[in-house]
Amino acid sequence: MDLAELLKVAEAAVARGRAVTESMAPGELTSKGDRDMASEVDFAVEREVRAFLQRETPDLGVLGEEEGGATDGTRWVLDPVDGTVNFIHGVPLWCIALGLIHEGRTVAGVIDHPALGTTYAAAEGLGATCNGKPIRGSDCTELSEALVAVGDYAVGPDAEGMNAERFALTQRLYPRAQRLRMIGTAATALSWTAAGYFDAMIMYSNKPWDTMAGVAICREAGVTVLDLQGAEHSPESRTTFAVSNGLREPLLELIAG
Repeated sequence: MDLAELLKVAEAAVARGRAVTESMAPGELTSKGDRDMASEVDFAVEREVRAFLQRETPDLGVLGEEEGGATDGTRWVLDPVDGTVNFIHGVPLWCIALGLIHEGRTVAGVIDHPALGTTYAAAEGLGATCNGKPIRGSDCTELSEALVAVGDYAVGPDAEGMNAERFALTQRLYPRAQRLRMIGTAATALSWTAAGYFDAMIMYSNKPWDTMAGVAICREAGVTVLDLQGAEHSPESRTTFAVSNGLREPLLELIAG
């Protein structure tokens, strides 16, 4: 695979999605469950990016959050608006996230923040950038100095049970870390960990479109990405732990309880 060329395709695809977000309001909302929704922009971005990728890379599958698609083989994985709740409330923390999975591993990713004017990109072996400039993860080694991002609390019928573990982790973390942050977009939290703004990111539940782009960018920025059991993160992982190497062991101990 020519990852350099495929990264250019990904950047062009995401740029087309950005243009859609700049030309539309959120519009009517479609319920996906308890306090979970998609906007008209989510669907419009996905259709635009999907059509472009199918033209440019017809041999590769596309999996999108809103309309499904390929679940195996080499494939693009798209979250058309990660942080939809932020988006519909006018909070500028949301993004378009596009990753590439090959042979069971994420090998490239682009995360674009239209409201912030930042685009993070990476491909395996080619490094990670923000707006074309190289980025590296944090070198923090003291948990008391660490800014740690955590994923959203669960909603829906099983939320109480799922959140018990999240609440317990929060109780273990907040006396030890300098601060915790919940920003409402997994892809942004991963890109900011790659850039060294966050020293670690912990998320209990996720789908590939939430994480694949950010995992690729983190790894190329020198950030370790695992699941919460300490195994290497993969497209099948249901939890995500991105961390500077100096904090890996103490945070894994806290996560394990």
